[in-house]
This record gives sequence, structure tokens and C-alpha cells, in this order.
Amino acid sequence: MPLNEIAPSIGGLLLAESDGLGMSSVLPVLIGIIVGAGGLLLLNILRGRDLKAQAQAILEKAKSDGANVVREAELASKERTLQTKQQQEQEANQLREQVRKREAALDRREETLQQTADDFRKQEKMVEANQRRLSEKMQDATNRSEQLKKVLADQTQQLQQISGLNRADAEDRLMKLLDRELEQEVGNKILKHERRVTEIAEQKAQEIILTAMQRYAASHTADSTTSTVDIPNDEMKGRIIGREGRNIRAFEKATGVDVIIDDTPGVVIVSGFDPVRREVARQALDKLIADGRIHPSRIEEIVAETEKELDRFIRRKGQEAAEEVNIGGLHEKIIYMLGRLHFRTSFSQNVLRHSVEVAFLSGLMAEMTGLNPDVARRAGLLHDIGKAADHELEGGHPKIGADLLKRHGENEYVVHAALGHHDQLTSDYPYTLLVATSDACSASRPGARRESLERYIKRMEELESIAKGFGGVEQAFAIQAGRELRVIVSARETDDAKAAKVCRDIAKAFEQQLTYPGEIKVTVVRESRFIEVAR
Repeated sequence: MPLNEIAPSIGGLLLAESDGLGMSSVLPVLIGIIVGAGGLLLLNILRGRDLKAQAQAILEKAKSDGANVVREAELASKERTLQTKQQQEQEANQLREQVRKREAALDRREETLQQTADDFRKQEKMVEANQRRLSEKMQDATNRSEQLKKVLADQTQQLQQISGLNRADAEDRLMKLLDRELEQEVGNKILKHERRVTEIAEQKAQEIILTAMQRYAASHTADSTTSTVDIPNDEMKGRIIGREGRNIRAFEKATGVDVIIDDTPGVVIVSGFDPVRREVARQALDKLIADGRIHPSRIEEIVAETEKELDRFIRRKGQEAAEEVNIGGLHEKIIYMLGRLHFRTSFSQNVLRHSVEVAFLSGLMAEMTGLNPDVARRAGLLHDIGKAADHELEGGHPKIGADLLKRHGENEYVVHAALGHHDQLTSDYPYTLLVATSDACSASRPGARRESLERYIKRMEELESIAKGFGGVEQAFAIQAGRELRVIVSARETDDAKAAKVCRDIAKAFEQQLTYPGEIKVTVVRESRFIEVAR
């Protein structure tokens, strides 16, 4: 404890003891305190000397350590300085190298620029020389042009004096002469190219049609307009008629056909305008004869059953025809109407087989002419679809077929082929032209419609002879098995109005003098020819 702290404590104790005990008891205590304080003071003095020695040693050590740190820092600083200096020297060397490279590149560029400048100077000199020569030539050409103008003016004046025509009259006469020559040459060229194009087109068309017909030639089956049913004996005729004719009346009412029973032995004739109903009647009558039970209720049952069977048969025939020509996606109604064509004949030609043949011919010609063969086959197969319903609806089969196809989602090419394959054709619908051509090939080629050669030739001769009997007609040609007549009238004896009248008169004469199926198209051609001979 420090001395300045001990003295107040001693004083405090003395005052306390003096107050309570007296001096005799305080003195020893006081002496002890003094001795203790002196010891403490001596101890503090000794301890202070040790502390000073320790502090001095610490200071010396700190100085030594500081000197070492300073030396190490100086060494590190010198080392970093050397490294920095080396790095800077390397960077300076790199910069000097880059500067040398840039100086070399600039020197090369300067040399290039100098060379380019020299080339430009040479080209400028050449251009200047060319300009001088061009100016001289232009001046020379100008002088010659003026001389030519003077010469032409002198010659024109001399020609005018010789011919007695001024410049305007001479030009007018020359232009008229040139126009006439050009008109003649243009007309000759046009006629020449028209003849050549016509010959090539006819040759190509014949090749295409003949090739298609040769590649596909199908035989046709002929069905009669009446059907015959064989019976085992004449007694069966009475059973078919029934008591007071009730069986035959019930049969005719159920089937919609006429049953003809005459003296012909072993045969009953079924006659009907609708071939499908006629076929139903024939099959139903066969079943009734085989069954033996013939009465009104049994007749109605057999006819209903036969109609269902024939309906399935019709659908199968339509589907087989579509598969035969590889046509898909047809509506069910179209397939059914297509199958009905199996029972329809036209000039003894089965219409379904005719449609299949037209489809194949159209597809073949489409392939050879660069058109889509699938569309052509589809249009050819469905072109006569209206014949399956023309007994039920009003109008010709082209219009009926076109309406039917359009109503069931067929495209415009197929619809127009059905509508226009018998009418005046337009080139806007090439598939209609193909179908019309194929239809004519199928219907007109010898043997397609079971017509004798003598009758075929006789009808051709009748058509041509009637047409040649009119005034102004030079030639007449019957084509397409008598469906069309081409007439050539004289251009000198007839004009356009008279040619139109001749065409109408020939058509009226056919209607009055001939009996023919379908229709006959009359085409009158008024030909003009221009001929010049070079001598």
C-alpha cells in the first residue's frame, strides 16, 4: 500500500484509540504500524528498481526488433522496387516492339499510297489523252454528219425534182407501200405458224388419245330393257296371275313394273323403265317361283327382302368401281348412286363400265398432259352420275349429276366435268376437256355400243348428205359416232350471218328427217384463204 494511503489510516486509528483506550495501548500498535509501513516502503522501492530494469530491457528489445523490422521492410521495398523496375522494362520493350511494327506497317502503307498515287497520275494522263482523242473523233464525226446532211439534202432535192413529189408526199407513199408489204408478210407468218401449230397440236392430241385408248380397252356388257324369267311350266303362269289377277296386281304394285304373260312357253317378261326396279322384280319373281307360295302377303315379304339385298349389292358395286379406279373419300350417297349405274344402259352400253373406262382414259391422258391423274379419274368416274337419278328428277343428267356432286362436297373440277362434258367446252376447266374427250372415245369407238358397221356407216352418210344439200356448203364431216357434224362453208358465197342461218337450218333438218338418240351438235366453219404467188 502506498505511503500516502497509510498515513490517513494511522491517523484515524490513533484518534479512535485515544478516544477509547488511552496512549499506553496505542503505542505498540503505532510502532508496529510504522515498522510495517517502512517495510512496505522498502519493498516498493526494491520492486520499482526491478520494474525499471525490466522496462529498460523491454525497450532495448523493442528497439532491436524495430531495427530488424525496418531492415526487413527496406529489403522488401528494395525487392519490390527491383521487380517493378523489371516489369516496367519488359513493358517498355513490348511498347518499343509495337512501335517498331507500327512504324514498319506505316512505312509499307506509305509506299502503297505512293504507288497508288503514281498509278492514279498515270491513269489521269491516259484519260486526258483519251479525252483529247475522243474530242477529236467527235469533232470529226460532227463534221462528217454535217457533210452527210448536206449530201442528203442535195439528193432529196434532186429526187424531188426528178419525181415531182415533195418530201411529205414521198414519205406518205413509202409508208403506205411498207404497210402493205408488212401486212402481207405478217398475214403469211401468222397463217404459217397457225398451220404449223395446228398440225403439231392435232398430231399430239391424236397420239395421246390413241395411246390412252390402246392402254385401256375394256369390254362392255349389254343389258336389255326387259328381263325374262324362266318358269318350270305353263301352270306357273296361272299361279303368278292368281285368282282374278290379285297376285299379279300385288306384284306390280309392290315392284312398280309390268309383268307380261303371253303365249310364249316357259318365259315371263318383266318390263320397267327403272332398271333397278326391274331387277328387283326379276329376282323377287325367281324367288317366288322357287318357293312356290305365291300370294299378296308373301309377294310383299319377298319384294322387301329382295330390295334390301339389291341395296347391299348396289353399294358393293359402287364401292368396287371406286376401288377399281383408286378413288377414295366418296360420300355414301355418291357410292350408292354409282352402284345404280350398273343397272343402267345407254345405247346398249353399261353405264358403270363406261364410267370406269372414262375414268381410266382420263387418268392416262392427264398423266401424259401434266395434269393431276387422281382428279381426272375422279371426274371421269362421276361424270355420268346423274343418269342414276334422271328417272326421278327433272332435267338432263349433266345438271342432275352436277347438283348431286356439289351437294355432297365434290370439288369444282369434278362438278364442272359432270355439268359440261356434253356442252360447249372452255379451257378454264382442263379436266372437263379430258373427261369429254374420254367420254367420246369410250362411246364412239367401233364396238363400244354394239352397233353394226353397216348402220354406223349409213348414219354417217345420212348426216353428211343432208348437210351438203344446203347452199354454200363445201364439205361436211360426221364425227363422234354421229354425235357431231363439222360443216365448212364457202367464204365467198356466205358471210357470218348466212353461216349462222345455215347452221340452224341443218340442225332443224336433222330434227325433221332423222330419228336418233340423244343430240347432234352442228358446227359451221367459214374458212378464208389468202394466196399470193411470187414471180
